[in-house]
Amino acid sequence: MIDDLLDQMTLEEQVALLAGADFWTTVAVERLGIPKIKVTDGPNGARGGGSLVGGVKSACFPAAIGIGASWNPELVREMGVALAEEAKTKSARVLLAPTVNIHRSGLNGRNFECYSEDPMLTSALAVAYIEGVQSQGIAATIKHFIANDSEVERQTMSSDLDERTLREIYLPPFEAAVKQAGVWAIMSSYNRLNGVWTSENHWLLTELLREEWGYDGIVMSDWFGSHTTEASVIGGLDLEMPGPTRDRGDKLVAAVREGRVPAKTVKAAARRILLLLERVGAFADPSLDEERAVDRPEHRALIRKLGAVGMVLLKNDGILPLDKA
Repeated sequence: MIDDLLDQMTLEEQVALLAGADFWTTVAVERLGIPKIKVTDGPNGARGGGSLVGGVKSACFPAAIGIGASWNPELVREMGVALAEEAKTKSARVLLAPTVNIHRSGLNGRNFECYSEDPMLTSALAVAYIEGVQSQGIAATIKHFIANDSEVERQTMSSDLDERTLREIYLPPFEAAVKQAGVWAIMSSYNRLNGVWTSENHWLLTELLREEWGYDGIVMSDWFGSHTTEASVIGGLDLEMPGPTRDRGDKLVAAVREGRVPAKTVKAAARRILLLLERVGAFADPSLDEERAVDRPEHRALIRKLGAVGMVLLKNDGILPLDKA
C-alpha cells in the first residue's frame, strides 16, 4: 500500500508530508486519501492541542523523576497503556514522550521530566513506557536526541563529548527504545552535538540511528528546532515541526529540482511518514474527533499508586514505622 501511494505522489506531495500543517497536526494529501494526524504532549499526560491555559482537561500522572524512583518497569508499562488511552480522548495518534535525557546536572530545569542520572534505569523504564503506549496503537516519541541536558542556552549550545561517553551514558536509553521497544518516533533536540545541529547531524540520525541500529521510524524536530532545508533532509530529519513549514515546501522542491537534494532521500522520508500513519491506524480510521475530558476511576487509582511507589524517605524523623493504631 505504502509503495503504491508513493508511486502516485508528485514531488510536491511527498515534500508536503515532511512538515507539519500547524502546531499539532501533519499534512493530509486529500487527492490520495492520505490523512493528517494529531500529536500531543507529553510525558505525564495528554493535554491535547488547545491553549496552555483553559484547554480540555487531562489526567495528570506523576512526573518522570518520581516514576524513576519507583524502579518499577511493570507499573510504568501500565502507565504507558493509560497514557495511550488518554491520548485517544484528545484524538491524538502520537504521544510526544518519553523524555529520557540524563540528569547531568542538578541545575537542569527539566530534570523532573526525565527519569534519572542512571542510563540503565532510564533505559528500562523507557522501554516499558514505550511498550505500553504502542500496545494501544499510539506512537511513542522518545526525546530529545541527544545530549539535551541543560535548559541554559539549549537552543544555541553545543554539547561536546567524545564517542565513548556518548555511547556509555547518553545513548543507551535511545538504543534500547529502538532495539528492544521498537519505538515508532524520535524527536531531535535543540542543541548541537559537537558543533552540528542534532536535527541535521548525518552521523547521528543516519549512520548511527538508521544504519547501525536499524531504526525504521520517523525523526521529527523539536518545535522550531529545524534550521536548514538541504542539510536537515540529507542529515535524516523526516518531519519539521510545527507547521506551516519554514524550511521545506517550495524551498525543498527547488533543492530537489536543482540537484541539491536527491529525490530518493525525499521519497524515503515520505515513506517513513506513511509507515507511521499505517502503524497508528490512520488509513483505516482517519477521523479526527473533538477532544474530550474523560475522568476514568482506573486512571485515578493508577496515578495514586504511581505517586505512592515513587515516594522516597530521605530522613526518618520518627515517621516510620507507621503506628498501626
